[in-house]
Amino acid sequence: MKKIVLAFSGGLDTSFCVPYLIEKGFDVYTIFINSGGISQKQEKIIEKKAYQLGAKKHVSKNVEKELCKSIVTPLLWSDSVYQNKYPILCSDRYLIVQEMVNLCKKLKTNYISHGCTGMGNDQVRFDLSIHANGNFKIITPIREIQKEYKNIRDHELSFLKKKGFKVPNISKKYSVNENLLGVTISGSEIDSFDEPSDETYVLCNPPEKQLKRAKKIVIEFNKGNIKSINGVNINTSDAVKNLNKIGGKYGIGREIVINDTIIGIKGRIVFEAPGISLLKIAHQALEEAVLTAKQNEFKKFVGNKWVELLYQGFYFDPLRKNLETFLKDTQSKVTGKVTLELNAGKADAVKIDSRHILNSKDATYAQSASWSIEESQGFIKLYGLSTKTWSEINK
Repeated sequence: MKKIVLAFSGGLDTSFCVPYLIEKGFDVYTIFINSGGISQKQEKIIEKKAYQLGAKKHVSKNVEKELCKSIVTPLLWSDSVYQNKYPILCSDRYLIVQEMVNLCKKLKTNYISHGCTGMGNDQVRFDLSIHANGNFKIITPIREIQKEYKNIRDHELSFLKKKGFKVPNISKKYSVNENLLGVTISGSEIDSFDEPSDETYVLCNPPEKQLKRAKKIVIEFNKGNIKSINGVNINTSDAVKNLNKIGGKYGIGREIVINDTIIGIKGRIVFEAPGISLLKIAHQALEEAVLTAKQNEFKKFVGNKWVELLYQGFYFDPLRKNLETFLKDTQSKVTGKVTLELNAGKADAVKIDSRHILNSKDATYAQSASWSIEESQGFIKLYGLSTKTWSEINK
């Protein structure tokens, strides 16, 4: 029997993978990576299921701390989201691959497996990341059965029943994927571009239940890193969790997005990320106040490229680290406090307190200045000289 490491979630697809791989001659080592969306009780249920299906050994690991360091922090530094909306909640896939690879090395095997289908983005993220981490043989049972069966779910159910296994409940209307960053919801009317129902609200209150009374919270950053909330020191993981609860009550951080996917089709999802949304609003407000105009302008290109790499599966490309080196350097003066005012469906940065704010001692915008009217007129004349010259020559 050859050893193989399988990323295991306990759902229908990965449940099918375990006996399928055993039938193909493998000892299956399942691994579940908790990136913040599963309780310890649920972890135990997943572990029990893996052994019931025939796993040789099951491993569970919590990666919340690493997710904050590798994803949440540079995401805030980037001040970007994919296609101006999506805060790459899919990024925990890269940590799953890292732990799979580590287990493969420990077991001295180059066989690795996941339960992705051939229709989505995650297959690209998994495969590219595995290839970037060594010479592994990737076995993908769901893609293999797609060659033979049109309705793969029916085949998976039939296969498991014939093997005598209890079939996972797949009657849920939506596919819900949750981690520390937030939750994504797809399926049913979301896929068909119809209006999502109230059942799609997970972290956020629906409009009629959103808090109407304004609430203010103070978020403090030190060199771009989260330091405290309302004066209480806090780590990044707990900050995101707490703000998910607070922001969710106001319905903040919920979006319906249509993405240009890696595989070339339009993908539509609902996502909710209250904590990340509040942190990004606060961080961006502070950053815009303390960085120069040129820094703020150029950072957009770097941040957008960083987010693009993560969305498209290139987390392990060296360019990511190159970009993060630049982003980290821009944070040296991003220290201070930002007061957010939360109202139903939105949050505003209403106050910024930092000794690094680039306030000029010589002027206040549109109010007063140390330069003369003649100096202003001369500046404007030279500033627009190129356009004026073009107009005169090309009349």
